[in-house]
Amino acid sequence: MEPTREQKIWQVISAIPHGKVVSYGQVSDMAGLGRQARFVGRVLGMLPEDHTLPWFRVIRSNGQIAFPKDSSTFKRQVDLLSEEGVEVVNGRVSMARFGWQP
Repeated sequence: MEPTREQKIWQVISAIPHGKVVSYGQVSDMAGLGRQARFVGRVLGMLPEDHTLPWFRVIRSNGQIAFPKDSSTFKRQVDLLSEEGVEVVNGRVSMARFGWQP
């Protein structure tokens, strides 16, 4: 049976290496979904609390974290990325330095 679009997204996200990031659009492309970056964001937003996918490794294509800077989710994402050695400066990550190119 063919995996669902959601399952394809989960597979890509689970393959992102420790200390690397990708954009929502890259996840969509790698999952074979074309230009559906917003759908990737919706799928990630619907994950249950107890999931183990490294959602925090997915950021905007310009390197920016997608959550408001004063939100708890923004702070959690920055903390999780920092634990992996990914530098976040002013809410952005250098895609040239930390971007994953499989």
